[in-house]
Amino acid sequence: MMYQQEASFRDAMRRLAATVTIISTSGQGRRHGITATAVTSLSMDPPSLLVCVNRSGSLHDLLAETDRFCVNLLREEQVALSNVFSGKLAPEERFLHGSWAEDEHGLPYIADAQSSIFCRKQDAIQYGSHSIFIGEVESTLVSEDIRPLLYGNGSYGRCAPLEAAA
Repeated sequence: MMYQQEASFRDAMRRLAATVTIISTSGQGRRHGITATAVTSLSMDPPSLLVCVNRSGSLHDLLAETDRFCVNLLREEQVALSNVFSGKLAPEERFLHGSWAEDEHGLPYIADAQSSIFCRKQDAIQYGSHSIFIGEVESTLVSEDIRPLLYGNGSYGRCAPLEAAA
């Protein structure tokens, strides 16, 4: 019965479309980042968000040890960059792709992202296979053009307004 419940939950979650992000950080003289959709706002006062990272994933330990991270929301034309950060390349090799810059703390961010949200880690909570990192927003960079890259049902997509009902 548990397998059916897990499979059913997995199928349900495929229907939860989300903006594709790259979570980036640096520490111990190295940069690292992964593609993620398990990101959500937490509070506006103080401005904060949640990032959920698998504890067995390559980013987890560095993110647990560092004070800051950046959530880069991708544009619809950044599918290739999303794929690069999905784990096919070694962490440092990933940063050879895309338009990367660093903030005053040496935190890597995508210069042409939909938006980049710079966070100071406030807490980490372990739950099941993941850690939930709480980041308090220190600053943001926001593009004028709104064209986020979405992911749902195992595929990339784009956001388009619905026509008004007749």
